[in-house]
Amino acid sequence: MTREQKDNLFVLIKSLSKSEKRQFKLYVGRLGVNEDSKFLTLFNILDKLSVYDESVILKKGIVKKQQLSNLKAHLYKQILISLRLNPSHQNVRIQIREQLDFATILYHKGLYKQSLKILDKAKSLAIANEEKNIAYEIVELEKIIESQYITRSLNNRADELSVQAKELSQQNVIASKLSNLSLQLYGLFLKTGYIKNDKENKRVTNYFNNRLPKYDINKLGFREKLWLYKAYLWYSFLTSDFLASYKYASKWVDLFYRNKDMIILNPVFFLKGNHYLLEALFYLRQYEKFKETLFNLEAVTKEKWFPVDDNVDGLAFLYIYNNKFNLHFFDGSFKKGLPLIDELLERLRDYKDRIDEHHIMVFYYKIASMYFGAGENKKCIYFLEKIISNKSLQMREDLLCFSRILNLVAHYEAGLDYNLDVLIRSTYKFLIKMEDLYEVQKEFIKFLRGLGDIYPNEVKREFVKLHEKLKQYEDDPYQSRAFLYLDIISWLESKIENKPIDLVIRDKFLENQR
Repeated sequence: MTREQKDNLFVLIKSLSKSEKRQFKLYVGRLGVNEDSKFLTLFNILDKLSVYDESVILKKGIVKKQQLSNLKAHLYKQILISLRLNPSHQNVRIQIREQLDFATILYHKGLYKQSLKILDKAKSLAIANEEKNIAYEIVELEKIIESQYITRSLNNRADELSVQAKELSQQNVIASKLSNLSLQLYGLFLKTGYIKNDKENKRVTNYFNNRLPKYDINKLGFREKLWLYKAYLWYSFLTSDFLASYKYASKWVDLFYRNKDMIILNPVFFLKGNHYLLEALFYLRQYEKFKETLFNLEAVTKEKWFPVDDNVDGLAFLYIYNNKFNLHFFDGSFKKGLPLIDELLERLRDYKDRIDEHHIMVFYYKIASMYFGAGENKKCIYFLEKIISNKSLQMREDLLCFSRILNLVAHYEAGLDYNLDVLIRSTYKFLIKMEDLYEVQKEFIKFLRGLGDIYPNEVKREFVKLHEKLKQYEDDPYQSRAFLYLDIISWLESKIENKPIDLVIRDKFLENQR
């Protein structure tokens, strides 16, 4: 799968809305001398291009090849300055940072009293909005100014600032340790997926416990609690403790609903918390609660007060559509879910520069699974090939593994068995490179390797044998995780009972709802 070369400046320009482009031109034209500036000409050229092409720019003769990179860098900076001035991009963080910049300028002019007045207001705003890193920066600047601006209250003021700096520093250290732990656990999950045995469980548990800082929950603020819940959530996901995942995802989401102002300030974390809550509910097979949570999330993102920017919009799309697919996987309504695929693919084109490659591949796996469940195996294979042929994807070994296994099953179902032996061998070679394969994977590959030697009238009997072997792993705390990616049990039952897989899953769903 070839990767399209993208120019950062070109991608930035293409991400601008009409109003943002209009404001940029007004910003550039605020002085008459800028109306014909080279960087504005370059902006207009790039804005009209559908694909980045350096030769088109050079043909216009506005700049020589050696000077182009400097001109592009200058234009990039000017666009960012324009965006920073745009009211739609103003938020509390930018306002606090702006006030700090103003105070710094006043300090360097020797206007200490004016600087301290601005800093005091900015610090209150920062602490109220849990922006403790910048609050600490403000306190440090206050200490510097107070040491030069002599007042009778300096002793009390020095003690007050010292205590404040110490408290903020301690809170920032705890938040930093928790955020580091959360990020490291997330990286481990992306690389390996769920743990597969006691040895991995012990390693991950020791890793988590050794890095978890000591804390008093009653002394933690919003930000520290958020990182604490995130760290516990990733630990519980890695160890497949989905009840614990549900517990900490719920705490995460409830934290936002109890502090609604934080949804406006941190919409990304609000969206992520809801996504992980939905994921936990999906694994726990809590259909009604899942549907309710998804409905509430989509409703909140459509509220007028909910913040909207390119990043938030992209993430809302990613999480909502991901879970719309899962809603169909719950009850086996694959055929009803097919219109969702075209809708997703159309919107993916709009978000291609805002969604990373890994998440696009996850969407392709879900699309393939939807087609497989609906009995459209050739379309399933088409999307699996996009994952399998992607040589640049260096994460989620479990996703790569089950893409290959589903690919084998889809080829078998589609009657494309003329090169099944070659596919089996290549899949087997890939799997043996992985450490600690699931027993489910081993048994399934062993079964497929022997398919060529089985007479047609004996195939059903072999399906029954494999079904009996795999059923014993359904309740195994480690092996059952393999069924999260591919419901092999239901597929075998569909072959044994001679009925479509979507009906098998649907019957199981209705049985569980009683």
